[in-house]
Amino acid sequence: MGYQKYVKELWKKPKKTLREENKLRLIQWRRDPATLRIERPTRIDRARNLGYKAIQGIIMVRQRVKRGGHTRPKIRHGRRPKHFTQRKVLNLSYKTIAEQRANKKFKNCEVLNSYFVLKDGNHSWYEIILVDRNHPRIKKDKQLSWIKKKKGRVFRGLTSAGKKSRGLRNKGKGAEKHRPSLRARGKKGQ
Repeated sequence: MGYQKYVKELWKKPKKTLREENKLRLIQWRRDPATLRIERPTRIDRARNLGYKAIQGIIMVRQRVKRGGHTRPKIRHGRRPKHFTQRKVLNLSYKTIAEQRANKKFKNCEVLNSYFVLKDGNHSWYEIILVDRNHPRIKKDKQLSWIKKKKGRVFRGLTSAGKKSRGLRNKGKGAEKHRPSLRARGKKGQ
């Protein structure tokens, strides 16, 4: 067995030492900026499963996202019943929002994937694997060279979290109207 299996089990059922370590991490992470480039992944087993390699051209970013519902900006004109709702439904998970914010900071990169790290009462932290499309090392890599043609994956809902929010995890019977997209299926009959 490799070491990654033991690391995975440790994160699933954390022992007392890891819980104490995570408390100290949270104290430090709250002081850090919302988007922070990091040297190496916190959860190496999860990062490796999602395509991380320790090569040039791959960047790891820790992104902080505020938890809780989203509210609309205050409506100043027009008194209509639907204006009075405060809640804004995005149909996006915290993970997708974290990926988009990280990609806005690092515009020359594409999001490969991301994973959850920790959360407290106010925030959730995700680590995002970003790939530099134009780096020569990435262009030569057989497993990652496909990403140079895919621009803006995270904003088009093509990452794993984006596909989940679009309902593309289901295939076959009962999922006929999810592809190519919900809006495209609605326009098809018109």
